[in-house]
Amino acid sequence: MGKLQEAQQKMEDVKAKLDGITVLGYAQGVKVTVNGNKVVTNVEIPQMIIDDGDKEDIEELFLLAVNRGLESADKVSQAEGASAMQGVLPNIPGM
Repeated sequence: MGKLQEAQQKMEDVKAKLDGITVLGYAQGVKVTVNGNKVVTNVEIPQMIIDDGDKEDIEELFLLAVNRGLESADKVSQAEGASAMQGVLPNIPGM
């Protein structure tokens, strides 16, 4: 049972660490900040885009920026989780 508790503690540590890691998603000036736990923490849309763009264009840029940010956060999350579990759990394919 010790390995399981150790693994749970390491995953809690990773989650806390991921809260402090931020990644950015960009799409033609729209910037989205996402933490390592895949939570969007900030959105910046330049006034120029709001003034010049129509609603559909702005929504498309926003979605693209969010998806890019979430993709980056997922990569960071996977890397941190794998690093933390190295040596704790047996080598199970797919984990």
